[in-house]
Amino acid sequence: MNKKILILALLTSIGATHAETVFVTLEKDNALAIMNPVDGTLLKTVPVGKRPRGIALSPDNKWLYIATSDDNTIKIFDAQTLKETGHLPSGEDPETFAISSTGDKMYVSNEDDSLVTVIDLAKKKVIKQIKVGVEPEGICVSPDNQWLISASETTNMVHWIDTKTQTIVDNTLVDARPRFVTFTADSSQLWVTSEMAGSLMVLDSKTKQPIKTITFNIQGVTADKIQPVGIAIDKTRTHAYVALGTANRVAVINAQTFEVEKYLLVGSRVWNLAFSPDEKHLYTANGVSNDVSIIDLESQTVTKSVGVGTYPWGVAVKP
Repeated sequence: MNKKILILALLTSIGATHAETVFVTLEKDNALAIMNPVDGTLLKTVPVGKRPRGIALSPDNKWLYIATSDDNTIKIFDAQTLKETGHLPSGEDPETFAISSTGDKMYVSNEDDSLVTVIDLAKKKVIKQIKVGVEPEGICVSPDNQWLISASETTNMVHWIDTKTQTIVDNTLVDARPRFVTFTADSSQLWVTSEMAGSLMVLDSKTKQPIKTITFNIQGVTADKIQPVGIAIDKTRTHAYVALGTANRVAVINAQTFEVEKYLLVGSRVWNLAFSPDEKHLYTANGVSNDVSIIDLESQTVTKSVGVGTYPWGVAVKP
């Protein structure tokens, strides 16, 4: 009996140690880094295609989608075995994409063509292309699946696209060069970072108008280095975390008052970030220092830096 208990405890311990996996696209290595965040180690890297950037898991965590931009496709991998199982007709130079909460559609930004490509994931076919503003990049779907948002970097605009009709029904002017968009968990707010303006705008989903514009001031860092990109907002809308690019910081924002509470020093050129499934940790892709920072969100401190490869770009976390 004691031996059985010991074996069970050992298996439980192993399972807990590998409870989640962090995937990081390596833009210059044409590879995917697989990281164990519990002990902060790089497990392995896997070739995935030319210039991988955008990355996301399917809602059921079975499939891993990676935009291999110079292959002009989005590749599909088994999230458990990392075996490539197919690819999607994404249009030219895919960089960022979003998956509907129902898992049936993917929306891809085609920056060079000023288009959003809509893909039926079951059929692996393009069902529509939507004309948007110049240089679309940031893209997201509201959790309630009502809105598809496309941010056009040169037009300085976010487009509100009805997911049922797949047509633009409204547009909102935002600050210069919007790069990343995401909704709060209740779909009531849209958060938009603007890289050139060094700002973040919070929009009301009903009125499509700004509630608040947040700016960032870091002692010893010039304004031109503050380039907001990735955003992560916790499910309870208590805090939001914003990657500030070449400022090498993550801003911690009170998501109720919109006040910046502190700045966390991470690696060089922090671009994108992702929560652990329990939202107790945050993982940041630091493009120039070639590492991932692990942030403990309870203490709001950076606990470790893990080297992963050349030019980490996107992050996804599998439970």
